[in-house]
Amino acid sequence: MKRLIAICLALVLVFSLAACTKGGGGTDAKKGSVYFLNFKPEADEAWQAIAKSYTEQTGVQVKIVTAASGEYDKTLAAELDKDAAPTMFQVGNVGAVETYGDYCYDLKGSKFEGELTTDAYNLYDADGKLCSIGYCYECYGIIVNKALLDTAGYKVEDIKDFASLKKVADDIHARAAELGFDAFTSAGLDSSSSWRFSGHLANMPLYYEFEKDGVKAQPAEIKGTYLDLYKNIWDLYITDSATTGAAVVTATGDESEAEFYNGKAAFYQNGSWEFASLTEKGMKAEDLAMIPIYCGAEGEEKAGLCCGTENCWAVNATASKADIEATLDFMYWMVTSEEGTKMMAEQFGPCPFKKAATPENVFFAQANEYTAAGNYVVTWAFNWTPAVDDWRAGVVDALAQYTAKGGSWDKVKEAFVDGWATLYAKDHA
Repeated sequence: MKRLIAICLALVLVFSLAACTKGGGGTDAKKGSVYFLNFKPEADEAWQAIAKSYTEQTGVQVKIVTAASGEYDKTLAAELDKDAAPTMFQVGNVGAVETYGDYCYDLKGSKFEGELTTDAYNLYDADGKLCSIGYCYECYGIIVNKALLDTAGYKVEDIKDFASLKKVADDIHARAAELGFDAFTSAGLDSSSSWRFSGHLANMPLYYEFEKDGVKAQPAEIKGTYLDLYKNIWDLYITDSATTGAAVVTATGDESEAEFYNGKAAFYQNGSWEFASLTEKGMKAEDLAMIPIYCGAEGEEKAGLCCGTENCWAVNATASKADIEATLDFMYWMVTSEEGTKMMAEQFGPCPFKKAATPENVFFAQANEYTAAGNYVVTWAFNWTPAVDDWRAGVVDALAQYTAKGGSWDKVKEAFVDGWATLYAKDHA
Protein backbone atom coordinates (compact mmCIF):
# COMPACT_ATOMS: atom_id res chain seq x y z
CA MET A 1 0.00 0.00 0.00
CA LYS A 2 2.82 2.40 0.95
CA ARG A 3 4.47 1.67 -2.38
CA LEU A 4 1.21 2.40 -4.25
CA ILE A 5 0.83 5.71 -2.39
CA ALA A 6 4.42 6.63 -3.23
CA ILE A 7 3.86 5.87 -6.90
CA CYS A 8 0.70 7.98 -6.92
CA LEU A 9 2.48 10.87 -5.24
CA ALA A 10 5.29 10.61 -7.77
CA LEU A 11 2.80 10.71 -10.64
CA VAL A 12 1.10 13.75 -9.13
CA LEU A 13 4.50 15.46 -8.89
CA VAL A 14 5.33 14.65 -12.52
CA PHE A 15 2.01 16.04 -13.76
CA SER A 16 2.41 19.13 -11.56
CA LEU A 17 5.86 19.81 -12.97
CA ALA A 18 4.58 19.33 -16.50
CA ALA A 19 1.80 21.81 -15.87
CA CYS A 20 4.28 24.32 -14.49
CA THR A 21 6.22 24.32 -17.73
CA LYS A 22 3.31 25.97 -19.47
CA GLY A 23 3.00 29.78 -19.48
CA GLY A 24 0.01 31.96 -20.23
CA GLY A 25 -1.85 31.09 -23.39
CA GLY A 26 -0.29 27.66 -23.56
CA THR A 27 3.24 28.94 -24.23
CA ASP A 28 6.01 26.51 -23.35
CA ALA A 29 8.08 28.33 -20.70
CA LYS A 30 11.21 26.55 -21.93
CA LYS A 31 10.90 28.64 -25.08
CA GLY A 32 11.44 31.84 -23.16
CA SER A 33 9.86 35.13 -24.15
CA VAL A 34 10.78 38.42 -25.80
CA TYR A 35 10.46 41.96 -24.48
CA PHE A 36 11.50 44.63 -27.01
CA LEU A 37 11.80 48.25 -25.91
CA ASN A 38 11.14 50.11 -29.16
CA PHE A 39 12.42 53.65 -29.67
CA LYS A 40 10.51 54.58 -32.82
CA PRO A 41 6.95 55.67 -31.90
CA GLU A 42 5.97 55.88 -35.57
CA ALA A 43 6.58 52.12 -35.90
CA ASP A 44 4.66 51.08 -32.77
CA GLU A 45 1.53 49.91 -34.59
CA ALA A 46 3.57 47.77 -36.99
CA TRP A 47 5.57 46.26 -34.12
CA GLN A 48 2.45 45.37 -32.16
CA ALA A 49 0.98 43.63 -35.21
CA ILE A 50 4.14 41.65 -36.01
CA ALA A 51 4.53 40.61 -32.36
CA LYS A 52 0.97 39.30 -32.25
CA SER A 53 1.49 37.36 -35.49
CA TYR A 54 4.76 35.82 -34.27
CA THR A 55 3.15 34.70 -31.01
CA GLU A 56 0.24 33.13 -32.89
CA GLN A 57 2.66 31.23 -35.14
CA THR A 58 5.21 30.11 -32.54
CA GLY A 59 3.55 30.32 -29.14
CA VAL A 60 6.39 32.56 -27.95
CA GLN A 61 5.20 35.68 -26.14
CA VAL A 62 6.55 38.94 -27.61
CA LYS A 63 5.97 42.11 -25.64
CA ILE A 64 6.54 45.47 -27.34
CA VAL A 65 6.84 48.64 -25.28
CA THR A 66 7.45 51.93 -27.09
CA ALA A 67 9.25 54.73 -25.29
CA ALA A 68 7.93 58.26 -25.68
CA SER A 69 9.70 60.41 -28.25
CA GLY A 70 12.94 61.80 -26.85
CA GLU A 71 12.69 59.65 -23.71
CA TYR A 72 14.31 56.41 -24.86
CA ASP A 73 17.55 56.61 -22.88
CA LYS A 74 15.75 57.49 -19.66
CA THR A 75 13.16 54.76 -20.21
CA LEU A 76 15.78 52.13 -21.03
CA ALA A 77 17.81 52.92 -17.90
CA ALA A 78 14.69 52.53 -15.76
CA GLU A 79 13.52 49.33 -17.49
CA LEU A 80 16.90 47.61 -17.25
CA ASP A 81 16.76 48.00 -13.46
CA LYS A 82 13.55 45.96 -13.30
CA ASP A 83 13.32 42.20 -12.76
CA ALA A 84 11.40 41.79 -16.02
CA ALA A 85 13.85 43.87 -18.08
CA PRO A 86 13.84 44.20 -21.88
CA THR A 87 15.52 41.29 -23.63
CA MET A 88 15.97 43.33 -26.82
CA PHE A 89 16.76 47.03 -27.00
CA GLN A 90 18.56 49.78 -28.91
CA VAL A 91 22.27 50.55 -28.55
CA GLY A 92 22.78 52.92 -31.45
CA ASN A 93 25.96 54.90 -30.85
CA VAL A 94 29.33 54.91 -29.13
CA GLY A 95 27.95 56.64 -26.06
CA ALA A 96 25.27 53.98 -25.67
CA VAL A 97 27.89 51.23 -25.93
CA GLU A 98 29.82 52.84 -23.10
CA THR A 99 26.68 53.18 -21.01
CA TYR A 100 25.00 49.84 -21.71
CA GLY A 101 27.86 47.66 -22.96
CA ASP A 102 27.83 45.46 -19.87
CA TYR A 103 24.22 44.57 -20.61
CA CYS A 104 24.97 43.59 -24.21
CA TYR A 105 25.14 39.92 -25.16
CA ASP A 106 27.94 39.19 -27.63
CA LEU A 107 26.17 38.70 -30.96
CA LYS A 108 29.22 37.30 -32.77
CA GLY A 109 28.52 33.88 -34.19
CA SER A 110 24.74 34.12 -33.84
CA LYS A 111 22.46 33.06 -36.71
CA PHE A 112 21.21 36.63 -36.75
CA GLU A 113 24.70 38.00 -37.39
CA GLY A 114 25.19 35.36 -40.07
CA GLU A 115 22.45 36.96 -42.17
CA LEU A 116 24.28 40.30 -42.50
CA THR A 117 25.55 41.56 -45.84
CA THR A 118 27.81 44.16 -44.18
CA ASP A 119 29.11 44.96 -40.71
CA ALA A 120 29.37 48.68 -41.51
CA TYR A 121 26.60 49.57 -39.08
CA ASN A 122 27.61 47.31 -36.17
CA LEU A 123 28.92 48.56 -32.83
CA TYR A 124 31.67 46.94 -30.75
CA ASP A 125 33.06 47.68 -27.30
CA ALA A 126 36.74 48.24 -26.53
CA ASP A 127 37.27 44.48 -26.10
CA GLY A 128 35.79 43.64 -29.49
CA LYS A 129 32.45 42.37 -28.24
CA LEU A 130 29.72 42.78 -30.85
CA CYS A 131 27.30 44.79 -28.71
CA SER A 132 24.68 45.67 -31.29
CA ILE A 133 23.85 45.08 -34.94
CA GLY A 134 22.54 47.75 -37.31
CA TYR A 135 19.30 46.32 -38.64
CA CYS A 136 18.56 49.07 -41.14
CA TYR A 137 20.08 52.25 -42.42
CA GLU A 138 18.38 55.52 -43.04
CA CYS A 139 18.86 58.83 -44.75
CA TYR A 140 17.58 62.28 -43.97
CA GLY A 141 17.61 65.71 -45.52
CA ILE A 142 15.00 68.23 -46.62
CA ILE A 143 11.87 66.57 -47.96
CA VAL A 144 10.34 68.49 -50.85
CA ASN A 145 6.77 68.60 -52.12
CA LYS A 146 7.58 68.81 -55.83
CA ALA A 147 4.00 69.73 -56.75
CA LEU A 148 4.08 72.81 -54.51
CA LEU A 149 7.54 73.71 -55.73
CA ASP A 150 6.24 73.58 -59.29
CA THR A 151 3.30 75.80 -58.33
CA ALA A 152 5.81 78.33 -57.02
CA GLY A 153 7.67 78.19 -60.34
CA TYR A 154 10.65 76.06 -59.33
CA LYS A 155 12.04 72.56 -59.72
CA VAL A 156 14.21 70.47 -57.42
CA GLU A 157 17.10 70.95 -59.86
CA ASP A 158 17.04 74.69 -59.13
CA ILE A 159 18.33 74.02 -55.62
CA LYS A 160 22.02 73.14 -55.56
CA ASP A 161 23.44 74.86 -52.47
CA PHE A 162 22.44 77.09 -49.58
CA ALA A 163 22.29 80.25 -51.67
CA SER A 164 19.80 78.73 -54.13
CA LEU A 165 17.79 77.11 -51.32
CA LYS A 166 17.52 80.44 -49.54
CA LYS A 167 16.54 82.22 -52.75
CA VAL A 168 13.68 79.80 -53.39
CA ALA A 169 12.55 79.71 -49.74
CA ASP A 170 12.64 83.50 -49.39
CA ASP A 171 10.50 83.89 -52.51
CA ILE A 172 7.93 81.31 -51.42
CA HIS A 173 7.69 82.88 -47.96
CA ALA A 174 7.23 86.34 -49.46
CA ARG A 175 4.35 85.01 -51.61
CA ALA A 176 2.85 82.69 -48.98
CA ALA A 177 -0.53 84.44 -48.89
CA GLU A 178 -0.78 84.32 -52.67
CA LEU A 179 0.42 80.73 -53.01
CA GLY A 180 -1.52 79.30 -50.08
CA PHE A 181 1.56 77.66 -48.56
CA ASP A 182 4.85 78.67 -46.96
CA ALA A 183 8.42 77.49 -47.45
CA PHE A 184 9.23 75.43 -44.34
CA THR A 185 7.14 73.48 -41.86
CA SER A 186 7.39 74.41 -38.19
CA ALA A 187 10.87 73.92 -36.74
CA GLY A 188 9.22 72.81 -33.50
CA LEU A 189 11.27 72.53 -30.31
CA ASP A 190 8.73 70.40 -28.46
CA SER A 191 10.35 67.06 -27.48
CA SER A 192 8.39 65.29 -30.25
CA SER A 193 10.18 67.44 -32.84
CA SER A 194 13.37 68.89 -31.34
CA TRP A 195 15.50 65.81 -32.09
CA ARG A 196 15.38 66.85 -35.75
CA PHE A 197 17.48 69.89 -34.89
CA SER A 198 19.48 68.97 -31.77
CA GLY A 199 20.44 65.68 -33.42
CA HIS A 200 20.03 65.63 -37.18
CA LEU A 201 20.62 69.29 -37.99
CA ALA A 202 23.43 69.46 -35.44
CA ASN A 203 25.13 66.78 -37.51
CA MET A 204 25.98 69.32 -40.19
CA PRO A 205 28.58 71.37 -38.26
CA LEU A 206 29.83 68.22 -36.53
CA TYR A 207 30.30 66.39 -39.84
CA TYR A 208 32.26 69.19 -41.47
CA GLU A 209 34.42 69.75 -38.38
CA PHE A 210 35.25 66.06 -38.02
CA GLU A 211 36.03 65.78 -41.73
CA LYS A 212 38.36 68.79 -41.60
CA ASP A 213 40.15 67.59 -38.47
CA GLY A 214 40.28 63.91 -39.45
CA VAL A 215 38.36 62.78 -36.35
CA LYS A 216 37.91 59.00 -36.38
CA ALA A 217 36.68 58.36 -32.83
CA GLN A 218 34.58 60.16 -30.25
CA PRO A 219 36.50 63.32 -29.32
CA ALA A 220 36.73 64.65 -25.78
CA GLU A 221 36.16 68.16 -27.07
CA ILE A 222 34.79 69.90 -30.17
CA LYS A 223 35.62 73.33 -31.52
CA GLY A 224 32.35 74.48 -33.07
CA THR A 225 34.29 75.50 -36.19
CA TYR A 226 31.24 75.34 -38.44
CA LEU A 227 28.48 76.54 -36.15
CA ASP A 228 27.90 79.42 -38.55
CA LEU A 229 26.53 76.80 -40.98
CA TYR A 230 24.10 75.63 -38.31
CA LYS A 231 22.99 79.21 -37.74
CA ASN A 232 22.51 79.75 -41.50
CA ILE A 233 20.01 76.96 -41.89
CA TRP A 234 18.29 77.41 -38.51
CA ASP A 235 17.67 81.09 -39.24
CA LEU A 236 16.16 80.10 -42.58
CA TYR A 237 13.88 77.53 -40.94
CA ILE A 238 12.51 79.98 -38.37
CA THR A 239 12.17 82.90 -40.79
CA ASP A 240 10.67 81.38 -43.94
CA SER A 241 7.83 79.64 -42.11
CA ALA A 242 4.37 80.50 -40.85
CA THR A 243 5.51 79.43 -37.37
CA THR A 244 8.05 81.89 -35.97
CA GLY A 245 9.26 83.31 -32.66
CA ALA A 246 7.92 81.90 -29.38
CA ALA A 247 5.46 79.60 -31.23
CA VAL A 248 8.44 77.52 -32.41
CA VAL A 249 9.23 76.47 -28.84
CA THR A 250 5.96 74.57 -28.38
CA ALA A 251 5.33 73.39 -31.96
CA THR A 252 5.15 69.57 -32.14
CA GLY A 253 6.35 66.97 -34.57
CA ASP A 254 2.78 66.03 -35.49
CA GLU A 255 2.01 69.65 -36.33
CA SER A 256 5.05 69.92 -38.57
CA GLU A 257 4.20 66.69 -40.38
CA ALA A 258 0.58 67.75 -40.83
CA GLU A 259 1.62 71.08 -42.33
CA PHE A 260 3.58 69.14 -44.94
CA TYR A 261 1.08 66.45 -45.92
CA ASN A 262 -1.73 69.00 -45.92
CA GLY A 263 0.14 71.10 -48.47
CA LYS A 264 0.87 74.05 -46.18
CA ALA A 265 4.65 73.99 -46.70
CA ALA A 266 7.00 72.99 -49.50
CA PHE A 267 9.97 71.88 -47.34
CA TYR A 268 10.15 69.56 -44.33
CA GLN A 269 13.36 68.45 -42.67
CA ASN A 270 13.02 64.79 -41.84
CA GLY A 271 14.12 61.36 -42.96
CA SER A 272 13.40 58.28 -45.00
CA TRP A 273 11.28 56.87 -42.17
CA GLU A 274 8.61 59.47 -43.02
CA PHE A 275 7.88 57.99 -46.44
CA ALA A 276 5.35 55.41 -45.22
CA SER A 277 3.52 57.91 -43.05
CA LEU A 278 3.33 60.59 -45.75
CA THR A 279 2.06 58.22 -48.45
CA GLU A 280 -0.43 56.64 -46.05
CA LYS A 281 -1.80 60.13 -45.47
CA GLY A 282 -2.41 60.63 -49.17
CA MET A 283 0.78 62.11 -50.60
CA LYS A 284 1.90 60.71 -53.95
CA ALA A 285 5.34 59.13 -54.14
CA GLU A 286 6.00 60.98 -57.41
CA ASP A 287 5.48 64.31 -55.63
CA LEU A 288 8.14 63.57 -53.01
CA ALA A 289 11.87 64.20 -53.18
CA MET A 290 14.66 64.59 -50.68
CA ILE A 291 17.53 67.05 -51.10
CA PRO A 292 20.65 67.54 -48.96
CA ILE A 293 20.59 69.93 -46.01
CA TYR A 294 22.43 72.80 -47.64
CA CYS A 295 23.89 75.16 -45.06
CA GLY A 296 26.67 77.10 -46.80
CA ALA A 297 29.61 74.70 -46.60
CA GLU A 298 32.29 75.08 -49.22
CA GLY A 299 31.76 72.58 -52.04
CA GLU A 300 28.35 71.49 -50.74
CA GLU A 301 26.97 71.35 -54.27
CA LYS A 302 28.60 67.89 -54.28
CA ALA A 303 26.92 66.84 -51.03
CA GLY A 304 24.56 63.89 -50.82
CA LEU A 305 22.03 62.95 -48.19
CA CYS A 306 22.87 62.25 -44.55
CA CYS A 307 23.08 58.45 -44.31
CA GLY A 308 23.75 56.14 -41.40
CA THR A 309 21.90 54.49 -38.56
CA GLU A 310 21.17 54.54 -34.87
CA ASN A 311 18.92 51.53 -35.38
CA CYS A 312 21.00 48.81 -33.75
CA TRP A 313 19.58 45.87 -31.83
CA ALA A 314 21.20 44.58 -28.68
CA VAL A 315 20.26 41.53 -26.60
CA ASN A 316 20.23 41.68 -22.82
CA ALA A 317 23.08 39.52 -21.50
CA THR A 318 21.50 39.48 -18.03
CA ALA A 319 18.30 37.82 -19.30
CA SER A 320 17.73 34.11 -18.79
CA LYS A 321 19.25 31.73 -21.30
CA ALA A 322 15.76 30.82 -22.53
CA ASP A 323 14.82 34.46 -23.07
CA ILE A 324 18.11 35.19 -24.86
CA GLU A 325 17.51 32.28 -27.22
CA ALA A 326 13.89 33.32 -27.77
CA THR A 327 15.03 36.87 -28.57
CA LEU A 328 17.72 35.73 -31.00
CA ASP A 329 15.18 33.48 -32.73
CA PHE A 330 12.72 36.39 -33.03
CA MET A 331 15.40 38.68 -34.50
CA TYR A 332 16.44 35.98 -36.97
CA TRP A 333 12.79 35.50 -38.03
CA MET A 334 12.39 39.26 -38.53
CA VAL A 335 15.20 39.34 -41.12
CA THR A 336 14.53 36.01 -42.88
CA SER A 337 10.76 35.44 -43.00
CA GLU A 338 8.56 36.91 -45.71
CA GLU A 339 6.36 38.61 -43.13
CA GLY A 340 9.23 40.00 -41.09
CA THR A 341 11.25 41.31 -44.03
CA LYS A 342 8.14 42.89 -45.54
CA MET A 343 7.45 44.80 -42.33
CA MET A 344 11.11 45.84 -42.05
CA ALA A 345 11.19 47.16 -45.61
CA GLU A 346 7.93 49.06 -45.19
CA GLN A 347 8.84 50.63 -41.85
CA PHE A 348 12.62 51.05 -42.00
CA GLY A 349 13.70 50.94 -45.63
CA PRO A 350 16.84 49.10 -46.72
CA CYS A 351 18.13 46.46 -44.33
CA PRO A 352 21.63 44.91 -44.53
CA PHE A 353 20.50 41.27 -44.60
CA LYS A 354 20.66 38.56 -47.26
CA LYS A 355 16.88 38.12 -47.52
CA ALA A 356 15.89 41.77 -47.09
CA ALA A 357 12.90 42.94 -49.09
CA THR A 358 13.31 45.89 -51.46
CA PRO A 359 11.66 49.03 -50.06
CA GLU A 360 9.33 51.17 -52.17
CA ASN A 361 10.74 54.29 -50.55
CA VAL A 362 11.75 56.89 -53.16
CA PHE A 363 14.05 58.64 -50.71
CA PHE A 364 16.47 55.72 -50.78
CA ALA A 365 16.54 55.74 -54.55
CA GLN A 366 17.45 59.43 -54.39
CA ALA A 367 20.18 58.75 -51.83
CA ASN A 368 21.65 56.20 -54.22
CA GLU A 369 21.36 58.64 -57.15
CA TYR A 370 23.42 61.27 -55.30
CA THR A 371 26.08 58.67 -54.50
CA ALA A 372 26.11 57.31 -58.06
CA ALA A 373 26.64 60.87 -59.32
CA GLY A 374 29.81 61.13 -57.23
CA ASN A 375 28.37 63.19 -54.38
CA TYR A 376 29.79 62.56 -50.92
CA VAL A 377 27.65 60.97 -48.23
CA VAL A 378 27.20 63.12 -45.14
CA THR A 379 27.79 60.50 -42.46
CA TRP A 380 26.25 60.54 -39.00
CA ALA A 381 28.79 62.33 -36.82
CA PHE A 382 26.14 62.85 -34.13
CA ASN A 383 26.51 59.16 -33.23
CA TRP A 384 29.53 60.26 -31.18
CA THR A 385 27.57 62.64 -28.99
CA PRO A 386 28.34 62.06 -25.27
CA ALA A 387 25.35 61.66 -22.91
CA VAL A 388 23.19 62.25 -25.96
CA ASP A 389 19.91 63.17 -24.25
CA ASP A 390 21.55 65.64 -21.88
CA TRP A 391 23.63 67.25 -24.64
CA ARG A 392 20.64 67.63 -26.93
CA ALA A 393 18.52 69.07 -24.10
CA GLY A 394 21.14 71.78 -23.59
CA VAL A 395 21.18 72.61 -27.29
CA VAL A 396 17.36 72.77 -27.41
CA ASP A 397 17.25 75.13 -24.42
CA ALA A 398 19.78 77.42 -26.10
CA LEU A 399 17.89 77.33 -29.41
CA ALA A 400 14.66 78.16 -27.59
CA GLN A 401 16.23 81.21 -25.93
CA TYR A 402 17.72 82.35 -29.21
CA THR A 403 14.49 81.83 -31.16
CA ALA A 404 11.80 82.97 -28.76
CA LYS A 405 13.55 85.70 -26.82
CA GLY A 406 16.07 87.03 -29.30
CA GLY A 407 18.91 85.63 -27.21
CA SER A 408 22.54 85.44 -28.21
CA TRP A 409 23.81 82.76 -30.58
CA ASP A 410 26.77 82.49 -28.21
CA LYS A 411 24.52 80.48 -25.89
CA VAL A 412 23.99 77.92 -28.65
CA LYS A 413 27.75 77.70 -29.17
CA GLU A 414 28.23 77.28 -25.44
CA ALA A 415 25.70 74.44 -25.31
CA PHE A 416 27.41 72.79 -28.28
CA VAL A 417 31.05 73.14 -27.34
CA ASP A 418 31.16 73.45 -23.56
CA GLY A 419 28.28 71.04 -23.13
CA TRP A 420 30.13 68.39 -25.14
CA ALA A 421 33.33 68.72 -23.10
CA THR A 422 31.48 68.69 -19.78
CA LEU A 423 29.41 65.62 -20.57
CA TYR A 424 32.34 63.73 -22.10
CA ALA A 425 34.40 64.37 -18.95
CA LYS A 426 31.49 63.20 -16.80
CA ASP A 427 31.11 60.03 -18.86
CA HIS A 428 34.83 59.29 -18.55
CA ALA A 429 35.35 60.28 -14.93
